[in-house]
Amino acid sequence: MALQQKFEAAEFAVLAEIPTPKGADVSLMVANAMQIKDRVDAFVIPDMCNAVLRMSALSGAAILQFRGVETVMQICSRDRNRLALQADLLGANACGISAVMTVNGDDPTFGDHHEALVVHDLDHLDLLYAIHGLQQGRDMTGAPLAGAPKFVAGSTVNPGLQGQALELEIEKMNRRVEAGAQFFVTPPVFAPEVLEPFLRRVDHRRLRIIPTILLLKSMGMAKYLLHHQKHIHLPSQLLLRLRAAGDKKREAIRIARELIDAWRERQFSGVLISAAGWEHCLPEVVD
Repeated sequence: MALQQKFEAAEFAVLAEIPTPKGADVSLMVANAMQIKDRVDAFVIPDMCNAVLRMSALSGAAILQFRGVETVMQICSRDRNRLALQADLLGANACGISAVMTVNGDDPTFGDHHEALVVHDLDHLDLLYAIHGLQQGRDMTGAPLAGAPKFVAGSTVNPGLQGQALELEIEKMNRRVEAGAQFFVTPPVFAPEVLEPFLRRVDHRRLRIIPTILLLKSMGMAKYLLHHQKHIHLPSQLLLRLRAAGDKKREAIRIARELIDAWRERQFSGVLISAAGWEHCLPEVVD
């Protein structure tokens, strides 16, 4: 449990997101992970992000764990009831997966299977309590388990909200801490100063806040974030840099590396690097 040791030692952890394939061929997923396995602390395996069909996070995480790589398996209540969620958690632990991260999951109307039914048998908080219960050796009915799993459990938080929305977000985060969350991953953050209102209210080192660093692949991507992701702030100075850059890829990597340095200097618990399809560029980012 290298990630747990990093947290306990208050050392900066570098996580990288590795999506599972939309299909049965895992060769590219494995190759992308293997090229930087000695330079990151763990790989976050998304659970059908954007409600788009992909291989399960459990399968992807298990495949990498079997290759000696530590993973953080996302688990989402959107598609499974409490029976399936608990079964997946027990199976994950048996496969050597020692870190999980609960996520809400996007509505299927945003994905590629619009007819899919949403389950949400458990909400975010319920799922954390279920994980905690399993670690105490009991399922959600109170029945004993033949061996209790051990996890580093994480969750999400959106520290870029403002006003009353930020107050509610902090309240939800505190409830998740009580339910057993040990770290929190944020949406993409491109300007550390945007989090100042949040940081005045919480101890980011004690709560282990991990900002996401998203590679800005193009101006089109930047414009999409501006118009469709209201909780993500893109500084005008950064947009000017990207627009003026002759090599957009090189500039995106440079921006990501600067953000890693910025979060490290501010003594955050770590970062999550999301390459959004550019996983082949991860070596240049983490180097």
